[in-house]
Amino acid sequence: MTTLPKCPSCSSEYTYEDGEMYVCPECAHEWPKTAVESAEADSVVRDAFGNLLSDGDSVTVIKDLKIKGSSSVVKVGTKVRNIRLVSGDHDIDCKIDGIGAMQLKSEFVKKA
Repeated sequence: MTTLPKCPSCSSEYTYEDGEMYVCPECAHEWPKTAVESAEADSVVRDAFGNLLSDGDSVTVIKDLKIKGSSSVVKVGTKVRNIRLVSGDHDIDCKIDGIGAMQLKSEFVKKA
């Protein structure tokens, strides 16, 4: 059995194929089959300078980052080792010495 992608509009699991298109019966959204392949290729994460990031890389913070709910700050030049890439608003899960577990956006780091 083949697994069809979820609807990009409403995340419905009940999509079906119609020729060269996928169709969602819940919201009537239609999208081409080739769009799914290109979306998977776009899931790569790049740092602020366009370098490709991968799990286990070390990065350096390029901007002072305020920590939400705290008065402390992650300073420019802080080195973060052994990152893990995740999907969502924040691309990177990491542990920063002296601060703890955090999520960072890839646009505020550079590959070390």
